[in-house]
Amino acid sequence: MNDRVSITVENHIADVRLTRADKMNALDPAMFEGIIAAGAELAAMQGVRAVVLSGEGRSFCAGLDMASMAGGGASASGGIKSLTDRTHGNANTFQQVAMLWRKLPMPVIAAVHGVCFGGGLQIASGADIRVIAPDARMAVMEMKWGLIPDMGGYALWRGLAREDVLRELTYTNREFSGADALQLGFATYVDENPHARAMGIAREIANRNPDAMREAKALFNEYADMDEDGILMAESVRQNRVIRTPNQIEAVMSQMQKRAANFTG
Repeated sequence: MNDRVSITVENHIADVRLTRADKMNALDPAMFEGIIAAGAELAAMQGVRAVVLSGEGRSFCAGLDMASMAGGGASASGGIKSLTDRTHGNANTFQQVAMLWRKLPMPVIAAVHGVCFGGGLQIASGADIRVIAPDARMAVMEMKWGLIPDMGGYALWRGLAREDVLRELTYTNREFSGADALQLGFATYVDENPHARAMGIAREIANRNPDAMREAKALFNEYADMDEDGILMAESVRQNRVIRTPNQIEAVMSQMQKRAANFTG
């Protein structure tokens, strides 16, 4: 990683923070590199059961730092010749900074405050759960600059908001608040202290069977593109991987004995 992102792990929870507070965590080349490196590190952490993603300072992420990206060059272009180059599986470098949170095997909770524009909104949308401050400022901002959202937003917004709502927000780049985000479909919860609420959710997740949690997330990632037969089979396949394993047995025993579970991994 670099000085754009920090990771602190405690009690199986990774507290991940964007650390370019003086620029409201706007996305410059170093921030793209730092986020992608953080994602790779998190993916390799076997003991992490939940991730909380937030931004330091006054904002979550103000979106693209247009000044830093305007200079061009390999760094500003993410090291790709064309946006159609797939540098990270099915994504290019810019899409990966949002998609990696969805791709991580453990649940991710985004804690959003302050400004969350453009690429910042797409990054937050990559989380499984979003806790947003009521006075947060949010927008699908790209049309302001004559662009379209292209950091994974179209893939990540499926199922979050109604399509006509997404179209209107995209076409107009209208700003909306964290309180509005709940009604529009972008927020799971609205809370005055989103980071504290997100950590509370993460603790709940970390106290569940981590094997089942990862299979559940994988199934959520798959089922939108499956027909009914495929979903039913995927449920059965993933349940077979979990049932009667040591952690699943421990989940049952801890409930029966009214004690905290002692999971491995």
